[in-house]
Amino acid sequence: MRLKATPEDFVVEEKIDLNLQPSGPWAVYQIEKRGLTTLEVQRQLARLLKVSRQQVIFPALKDRQALAIQYVTVPASKAKRTLSRPGFRAQHIGYRTHPLSPRDLLGNSFTLVIRALTPEEAAYLRQRLPLLERIGLPNYFDEQRMGSYAPGWGFIGKAILQRDAQEALRAYLARPFVGDPPDIRAFKKRASSLWPDWQAMLQIAPKPSNLRSVLTYLVDHPQGYRKALNLIPQRLLAIYLAAYQSYLWNRLIGYYLHRFYVEHNVPQAFLPIANEQLPFHLSLTSELVHQLAQERIPLPHHRAIYTGQLKEIVPQVLAEEGLSLHEFKARILQRAYLPRGTRPLLVFPKDVALEPAAPDPLHPEHLALRVRFSLPPGSYATLVLKAATLKERDT
Repeated sequence: MRLKATPEDFVVEEKIDLNLQPSGPWAVYQIEKRGLTTLEVQRQLARLLKVSRQQVIFPALKDRQALAIQYVTVPASKAKRTLSRPGFRAQHIGYRTHPLSPRDLLGNSFTLVIRALTPEEAAYLRQRLPLLERIGLPNYFDEQRMGSYAPGWGFIGKAILQRDAQEALRAYLARPFVGDPPDIRAFKKRASSLWPDWQAMLQIAPKPSNLRSVLTYLVDHPQGYRKALNLIPQRLLAIYLAAYQSYLWNRLIGYYLHRFYVEHNVPQAFLPIANEQLPFHLSLTSELVHQLAQERIPLPHHRAIYTGQLKEIVPQVLAEEGLSLHEFKARILQRAYLPRGTRPLLVFPKDVALEPAAPDPLHPEHLALRVRFSLPPGSYATLVLKAATLKERDT
């Protein structure tokens, strides 16, 4: 099986309450992008419109390896009818009284082409995907959320929560993350051998980049780790915190679900996400589906309250990380915070539709399958496909 062989094989369109007006202080653009992250598009739009990145407001982030249709607000005084650069096109579609926010999101619709399938694999997917619409799947955060994970070391978000500004800064400047683009990865590999020669690191830092701003400050303030850490863009710091929080949320519900599955004799398989083996159910009775679907699990936060079995599981998982729930507040940051809230334990793909399998022109002697479905905000189409391919032998 192969996904994302081309950008057109993974199409995601934001479903959002735009509430467009004939005029207003905020202009709304529809963005079509491919081969770029949302943050890269944000930087380019800010440059084209001559505004700060903070004034280019996306309610959600989308993957680089996809054809994505999403929406953004910018100050109306700077709006132009269309904007385009290699990798994206922006079309002005109206105005709003307030900028878009995550509260406006309704979900995402996906059109995916799954390639390099055997006839048996295609048949299994055609059977499993409609089943997931009925029984759901654990609402794990998928790999895309873990872009700031440094293999062999861990998460920069953890160092921030531990108030270790020096180690967090070292991760930002000299530890390659799984989600780093090639130029940043190459810089970090060289920078790791130069640490802490700030001047030498500055000379090889990519232009333009925030890395240079941080290093310029460190040249003049060699021990100013906390201040330098706070020079990293607020949106990036928030992403780093959310990535580690998401990783731990996955672990918490993984423990919880494994207990539940064993107690109720539920067939399960295990999926690796960010160095964890996380359980999936292969089938559930309607009664158990209803029971799990009612549950919303708090994200780790210093004000989160856990009950039932999670009251025992959460301290256990956090102790393995060398943390307590009290420490889930980014006390060394000035402008970035951990998200607070709950997340549904299960997610249910909706409007699942599958076309007949057809010969795959990119992989002779194999089949391609086009599928469509929608998900609520914050859930992952890639996870749906992984769940649809798992079998008991994957335990």
